[in-house]
Amino acid sequence: MSFRLRREEVLDGEQLKSMLDESPARAAQAILMAAREGDVEAQALLGQILLDGRGIAQDQSLALRWFGIAARQGHLMSRNMLGRCHEHGWGCSADASVAARHYRVAAEAGLDWAMYNYANLLATGRGVGEDQAQALDLYRRAAELGHAKSMNLLGRYLEEGRFCLADPVAARDWYRRSAAGGDFRGQFSYAAVLAGEGNIDEALIWLRKALAGGNLNFLRVASKALLSATDPDIRAMTSDYVQRQAELEQLLNPL
Repeated sequence: MSFRLRREEVLDGEQLKSMLDESPARAAQAILMAAREGDVEAQALLGQILLDGRGIAQDQSLALRWFGIAARQGHLMSRNMLGRCHEHGWGCSADASVAARHYRVAAEAGLDWAMYNYANLLATGRGVGEDQAQALDLYRRAAELGHAKSMNLLGRYLEEGRFCLADPVAARDWYRRSAAGGDFRGQFSYAAVLAGEGNIDEALIWLRKALAGGNLNFLRVASKALLSATDPDIRAMTSDYVQRQAELEQLLNPL
C-alpha cells in the first residue's frame, strides 16, 4: 500500500523537518505530490530538496524550474532562490545581473534574505553597479528584521565607519546580536570585540561556537587572523581552526 500524508502534515514545518531527517525519500514523495497539486509551499520545498539532493536525486535544473513555478505565484523565498541559482550557476549559467534582478524583486517585497543577497552584490559591484550606501541600507533593514548575517555586516560598517559615522558601541551590539542569532562570522566578530575588552574567557566561548558552525572559507581566513592575536589563549585556538579546516577539506576531497 502506498504511503500518503495529508497536505497539512506535509507542510507543517517541524513535522517536515523530522520526516526529512528520519525518512527523506518518503518526505520527498509527499512533497512532490503536493507540489504537483499546485501547493506553492510544496513547490518551494521541492526546489530546495532537488537542489540539495535530499530524499530525491539531485537535479539543479529541475530545482530551478520549481523555484520559478513558485516564484511566479509570489513565493518570495523561491524568488530569492532563483537569484541564488543564477548567481552560482546552479542549473543554469552563472549570471550575477539576472541574480540581482531576482534579489531586488524579493528585497523590495520585504524578504530579509533577499535584502542580504542583493546587498552583497551591490557591495561588490557584481551584476550591478557598486553602491555601498544602498548596500548598507539593505543590511540595516535586514538586520532590523532579525537577519543575523546582516547584523554582522552592519556591525562591520559601523565599526569601521565605512559610508557612515563610526559607532563602536552600536557595532558591538550588532555583533552581539548576530552572535546570539547563530551566525558564525558574527560570533567571531563579537569574540574579537570581547578579546579587545580583555574578556578572554567569554571570547573563547564564542570562538568555539564559530569554529563549530563555520564553513571552509571562513575557517581559512579566521585561522590566519587568530595567528595575530596578542593573547596566547586566543592565539592557541589557531590549531583548532586549522584542524577543523583540514577535516572539511578531507570531506570535500576524499582520497
